[in-house]
Amino acid sequence: MGKMNTPVPDEKMASPPWGMWEVLLDEPAYKVKRITVLPGKRLSYQKHFRRREHWMIVEGKGVATIDGEEIHLEKGESIDIPQESAHRMANNGNENLTFIEIQQGEYFGEDDIMRLEDDYGRV
Repeated sequence: MGKMNTPVPDEKMASPPWGMWEVLLDEPAYKVKRITVLPGKRLSYQKHFRRREHWMIVEGKGVATIDGEEIHLEKGESIDIPQESAHRMANNGNENLTFIEIQQGEYFGEDDIMRLEDDYGRV
């Protein structure tokens, strides 16, 4: 298996096909990331079993999907993703979408991902 299919649990940054992410803070009780989604791209539809997330849009606009429900978000707006909820963020605009992700739970490794659907063959 290649690196694309087996993420390193404590990676600090990555450039997946949809954009990039970077860990800003990695503490025992929480992790904070900056995630940028390129125009026309979207993250995989996924769920986590050991953490919940909070997303705040800081640049651009996008569409979050949580358990099948689409929520349109713009700069300054935020949304909570409960643990074990299926979720994704899509950038349907023509500018970069950047959001801050705050993870809380018992484990924050990149290997706590179950991909349900993916535009890049990573399921």
